[in-house]
Amino acid sequence: MKKNYLNMLLSFCVLVMVNCQGQIQKEALNQIQVIGSHNSYKIPIEQPLWEYLFEHDSRTAESLQYGHPSLTEQLNLGLRNLELDIFHDPLGGRFANPGGIEIVKKRGAVPLPFDEKKILEQPGLKMFHVQDIDFRSHQLLFKNGLKELKKWSDKNLNHTPIIILINAKDSQVPQTKKPLPFTTAALDSIDMEIKSVFPLEQLITPDMVRGDFPSLENAILEKGWPELGSVKGRFLFVLDEKKEKIDRYIKNHPSLKNRMLFVNSPEGNPEAAFRIINDPVKDFDYIKELVTKGYMIRTRADAGTKEARTMDYNRFEKAKASGAQVISTDYYIPSQLFPSQFQIIFKDGSYERMNN
Repeated sequence: MKKNYLNMLLSFCVLVMVNCQGQIQKEALNQIQVIGSHNSYKIPIEQPLWEYLFEHDSRTAESLQYGHPSLTEQLNLGLRNLELDIFHDPLGGRFANPGGIEIVKKRGAVPLPFDEKKILEQPGLKMFHVQDIDFRSHQLLFKNGLKELKKWSDKNLNHTPIIILINAKDSQVPQTKKPLPFTTAALDSIDMEIKSVFPLEQLITPDMVRGDFPSLENAILEKGWPELGSVKGRFLFVLDEKKEKIDRYIKNHPSLKNRMLFVNSPEGNPEAAFRIINDPVKDFDYIKELVTKGYMIRTRADAGTKEARTMDYNRFEKAKASGAQVISTDYYIPSQLFPSQFQIIFKDGSYERMNN
């Protein structure tokens, strides 16, 4: 009798495991929660230049006191979200001589080597944080950053989809080189550079998610996002911009037809699917509501180095509890630039999990 009971129990456990495994395979893309990095390409500002900035504006200098290892190292750690800032430079050379290097020299210091291969002379989208001030980057060309991501992906074929946020930067910063505006043609170049590196089979595009639905928003609200198992090994790009630039990007592409990037459009718009809502404390209920409806959300666990300096995890706890699928941080590993043990990581020591 006891043996029969044990056999029945074993059979039940095996059945449960099979069902659970089947359920895992059916989990959708929006049912994961991943930790990623903010300004993922960024190399820290060298000390003499940072000290100069601190003397002139200590608050801004402190907000810029962070950096990251290479994109490959971040992916190897387990991050599945990155953020890339790009500048329009169709002729090349516009950002080839950062003013910050001269500041370092005037302070009697020797600047660290910079762009020795003259990469910035090449035409195409450039990748760094702030012209003249925060200009050091693991990949100065956007296209080279994409190639690095593809190379890693090709060696790790079954990885969880990697979500890439794109900031198309053209704001003027006082006393720095004026960037070129992101016109429609400039925005088109983002798609062109992505398509020059990635085949469609490695991308999650608005067309793929929308399918036969009349709009992208209809698709994610009625059908939902693709099954996770069907989109492993792929990249999803999002244009993290405001309405003016988004409207330019959408023009002649209703519901993002034939576009490579999702956009940060509010719900109620045909292209709405992925939202950027960076404050999980103030907007906690709003994020939860959108997640429940089926939108994907990116939020932030920290900003401007503040939480790392005060060991404040409240924002991270709210981000997790909100259900936001993407949580961005500067501190997936503790800072090496000032004393702090602040680290954003899930309790099991990983950077991705199924969304609770």
